[in-house]
Amino acid sequence: MKHDRRYIYLLNTAQKSLSRHIERHMTHTAGISATQAGALFVIRAHDGALSGEVASALDIAPSAMTGLADRMVKSGLIDRRVDDQDRRSFRLWLTDAGRQAALQAMTELAPLNTRLTQGFTDNELEVVSRWLSAVRSIGEPV
Repeated sequence: MKHDRRYIYLLNTAQKSLSRHIERHMTHTAGISATQAGALFVIRAHDGALSGEVASALDIAPSAMTGLADRMVKSGLIDRRVDDQDRRSFRLWLTDAGRQAALQAMTELAPLNTRLTQGFTDNELEVVSRWLSAVRSIGEPV
């Protein structure tokens, strides 16, 4: 069986399709955007993270993070507090509602993760993971 080797095309179309699916699913089931879910996951792992650290983890601009944090504060998902060490920086903390939304999003996404890996061996998934990490590093400074 001959496989399509247009890797850039396949990666782009797969990413767009997956993003659309996750966005619709998160909005419908958890009432949050996929980006908000990502931010909740990062903050859940590092409660009190600097806003810039969350932006970096999500690969978004600091200005985009400011808008995202504004919306999440307004929705009651996070608290934003001035950093004690650097008054120009803000730290982000999950609220109880944010913790609940993060858990719901994780629960909703678990079956998708399973579906994405079904039918592949651990060795195949290791190659995919290695390849995606290599692709991701292309945009990073040397």
